[in-house]
Amino acid sequence: MKPVLSVIEKESDVQQKEEYITNYIKSLVAVEEEMEPYKEHKRELKKNYIDNGWLTKDEISLAVKAYRLMKDDIDMEQLMDFYDRVSKTIS
Repeated sequence: MKPVLSVIEKESDVQQKEEYITNYIKSLVAVEEEMEPYKEHKRELKKNYIDNGWLTKDEISLAVKAYRLMKDDIDMEQLMDFYDRVSKTIS
């Protein structure tokens, strides 16, 4: 038979864990709700560039990928080496 104190501690731990989960989810929902206007603005910006014929979807996609590579300070030479290796194995 398990000691009573051990069972109570575990039940307390479970309750505390459930509270942490609940609080995390509430906070996550609040953050996502705050982000939604920015996400909508991003979608409208992309649509505006496409609708005006300034850029195509592919051009926007490539520009964003290039920006993220630059932002993450990716070594382009190393990336191209890996790209070449992968393309040879897939071809």
